[in-house]
Amino acid sequence: MTLMNRVIACLDVKDGRVVKGVGFVNLRDEGDPVVLAERYETQGADEIVYLDISATNEGRSTLLDLVQRTAERLFIPLTVAGVRCPVLFTDAAERFGSQCVVASIDAQRNGDSWEVYVNGGREPTGLDAIEWSVRCAELGAGEILLTSIDHDGARLGYDLELLARVARLATIPVIASGGAGSASDIRDAFTRGGADAALLAGLLHSGVTDVQSIKTALRADGIPVRMAA
Repeated sequence: MTLMNRVIACLDVKDGRVVKGVGFVNLRDEGDPVVLAERYETQGADEIVYLDISATNEGRSTLLDLVQRTAERLFIPLTVAGVRCPVLFTDAAERFGSQCVVASIDAQRNGDSWEVYVNGGREPTGLDAIEWSVRCAELGAGEILLTSIDHDGARLGYDLELLARVARLATIPVIASGGAGSASDIRDAFTRGGADAALLAGLLHSGVTDVQSIKTALRADGIPVRMAA
């Protein structure tokens, strides 16, 4: 059976609203999270990801009320991030299974390597992003959401070098994030970067294209994707 590559819509949430910037800064309001989540599901998104980008910095939990309201309306998977607690990988994997646990890694290039950042890209950790990806898999994560801070919002393509190195070593599926500007960028994430899924945000919010159009282009290039019914 051919495994389908997934196209995932990402909603960065701050103060109950969807926001988007470039390189994690200069955020602009993009709309209501629930409305956008439903829109992207209708367009054929395989999954919705909520990234609560201010939860860690503000020292609070994720927006559970918003998550509940959204989950009640969607029929596709909903993934939520916004906590800083690696031990949660192991605890959650033991309780729910690794397939339910996604490690979100924000990485910025530093010479020939990439460093992990937290708190919405504000705080360097000193962790090597590739080594940390491998460690997350060992801790119980079943998938890695890998975001390039350098490419975020630029719409010039994903960081294929970083993506390929993590995909080769981590042994679990990798979601490409940060930099999608066209269907060809997404194709490259799959064919050259080794990603199993691709995350889209600003490209969708701007209305330049939609999920269905992207999937149509991917299928024309021979990429196996699930089309909307």
